Amino acid sequence: MTQDERVDGEVGEAGDATDEMPWADVTPDAARRLLVAAVQAFAERGYHATTTRDIASRAGMSPAALYIHYKTKEELLLKISRIGHDKALAILRRAVESDGTAAERLAEAVRSFVRWHAGHHMTARVVQYELDSLGEENRPEIVALRRRSDASVREIINDGVKAGEFDVPDVPGTTVAVLSLCIDVARWFNAEGKRTPDEVGALYADLVLRMVTAPRR
Repeated sequence: MTQDERVDGEVGEAGDATDEMPWADVTPDAARRLLVAAVQAFAERGYHATTTRDIASRAGMSPAALYIHYKTKEELLLKISRIGHDKALAILRRAVESDGTAAERLAEAVRSFVRWHAGHHMTARVVQYELDSLGEENRPEIVALRRRSDASVREIINDGVKAGEFDVPDVPGTTVAVLSLCIDVARWFNAEGKRTPDEVGALYADLVLRMVTAPRR
């Protein structure tokens, strides 16, 4: 991984293909550098407070060079959002389609989803919290990806209810609660803190299973 593929402060997990830095496939090199610079700027300053000049400066390029690869600032945000949501959805679908009980699959979904949001907290912050910055033309694409993520978690919880593993009177509401809990990690996670992404993932997986499992009598 080159420095240009790394977003400062993020801590990817080695050895897990779904946890690779999400920009590895973005080419050419200049386009990738601009994307990484945009993630940094949007995460630190917010989309609306960031200018194309800010992004180009962080990438070590001229403002004019940015428009060779991206027509607008919103096009950058859309690409970041699309890639980030695709990565997150892939993590959830892998858990849905894996072998094991509903409890095992839900634990894996939460563990991996949280680990990605912690390990790539700067990217995830932009992906998850800048949706409203997209215009009406681009927002539906990202909303559709979010709905597929919601459907993936809901599918596992429904499987658990049908199998008698889970006691969940309100599956849609519980699905929203689970995803909100996981996504919020991107807001507070500190790479220099006491917990690693793996540790936070394990903690949240345990908490979610406690949420959906019937209490012992």
